[in-house]
Parts: sequence; structure tokens; C-alpha cells
Amino acid sequence: MSAEEPDIVCTGSRLVYENRWMRLREDTVRRRDGSPGLFGVVEKTDFVTVAAVQDGMVHMVEQYRYPVARRCWEFVQGMWEYAPGTDPLELARAELREETGLRAAEMRYAGRLFLAYGFCTQANHVFLATGLSPGEAALEVEEQDLVTRAMPLEELEAMIRDGVIEDQSTVAAFGLLRLKGLL
Repeated sequence: MSAEEPDIVCTGSRLVYENRWMRLREDTVRRRDGSPGLFGVVEKTDFVTVAAVQDGMVHMVEQYRYPVARRCWEFVQGMWEYAPGTDPLELARAELREETGLRAAEMRYAGRLFLAYGFCTQANHVFLATGLSPGEAALEVEEQDLVTRAMPLEELEAMIRDGVIEDQSTVAAFGLLRLKGLL
């Protein structure tokens, strides 16, 4: 193989499972040295994570997360599986309104992070929402147990440090926002 060829080449692919939120495919591959391999790839629509902050308070949501069988605190998050490719800013504004009722005068884009690029195509677009004004939430049926609470940033930091918040999207978004001097 020449230096211009990719490190791994897909030699075959089959769809294993699909629902409205995700697709799972199995790819056979050939590595640069010619050895064969196999990858399971989860394809998911990109999502947003929104840190809504005002006057030193951050608006968090808590909901039951079925895969881990418990209630979890996290930043506002969401995706539109029925509208892949939606502008992340539009999605961030809509998810903030939907989950908390809040409207943001300013939405600042902090960056894009992959959820787990070892097996998944999904990326996370991180936003900081400020200039907040209240409104009515419009929860989806899957979110009927969702609760919101504003807490001091120091409390959020302690929850992350003490392992109360284990959601990698929230922790990574918090770190990115801190590193960029936005929190």
C-alpha cells in the first residue's frame, strides 16, 4: 500500500440493527499491513449540549436514564433524529426551550466533541446560553419525568468532582467551557 492510502479500508458492510434513533452496522476491514479486521459502528445523529448560565447559576436537568437505571443530573441535551443535519444553533435553542422553558438572548458556540469515536459517529455541539428569560417547557413524552433546577456553579463543580454527575457530555462540555474562559 502507498502512503496515500488510508490506514483502514472497508471491504464490506452490513446493517445489523436500526431504529429511529440509531443504526448499528458491522464493517469488515483491511488494515494497512493487509490484515483483516471487524468494526461495529453505531451511527447516530449529532446532538447538542447547552450550559444555561445566569448570575452564577447554571440550569441543570435531571431525568431517569434507562440504560443505567437511575436518575441523572446533566446539562440540557438533545438531538432531532427525525431531522439530521439541523443547524446545531437552532437545535440548541429549541432543546433549551423544550426542556427548561428558557429562552437565551445569546448562544455562544464552544465547539464540537465526539461522543465516543472508537465505535460511534455521533458528535456533540457545545453551547453556552446567557441572557435567559423564563417561559413554558414543552417536554416530549420520553422526558415526562424531567425536572430542572438552577444551582450555583460551585455546586455543579462539587457534583462533578464527587462523582454525582457522571455524564461525560456534561463533564466534557463543562471542561471545554472552562478552558475557553466562558464559565
